[in-house]
Amino acid sequence: MIMAFGETGWQWVNAPRQWTVDDGLTLFCEPGTDLWNATHYGYTYDTAHMFGRTLPGDLRLEVTFSGEYAEQYDQAGAVLRIDEDNWIKAGIEHVDGGFHLSTVVTRQFSDWSVLPLDRSPRRVTFALERAGDAVTVRYGLDDDPPETMLRLAYFPPGQAALAGAMAAAPVGKGFAVRVADIDITGA
Repeated sequence: MIMAFGETGWQWVNAPRQWTVDDGLTLFCEPGTDLWNATHYGYTYDTAHMFGRTLPGDLRLEVTFSGEYAEQYDQAGAVLRIDEDNWIKAGIEHVDGGFHLSTVVTRQFSDWSVLPLDRSPRRVTFALERAGDAVTVRYGLDDDPPETMLRLAYFPPGQAALAGAMAAAPVGKGFAVRVADIDITGA
């Protein structure tokens, strides 16, 4: 178990080769990584880098991060993951030359929603609040708190989930990600 963000018990799912923990988490997201199940593309990937703590029940996860996005589908953000068939990721994704707020909800099959941004934010904070059978996704750009609601989704209740940060580079050469903070409350 890893000590980070003032807590013990952190772990990797698909650890990258290059990462460090100091006053935050820095990693180099490896190429060919993704988190997706079947829908539309016909492939399933469970290779994204995920760093978190496994916790039961209701909680609020806040992840503040930035990335050096360069290629199509480069992505970083927050993740709640029960297993390879039940997870939610929410963050910034580089799509068609621009930056998008991106949320993927997977309950065996992935669905994806995006909202284009008119600029590249310096950093972003996503909050995923798990209450009963639902997760509310909120975000804040740059220094704004994560108050703007982006999505409300079903999430299986009563099952422990990995809560933390994620990053993936499905088609590019990889990219650097800096997670300035991960805060989990209510657990």
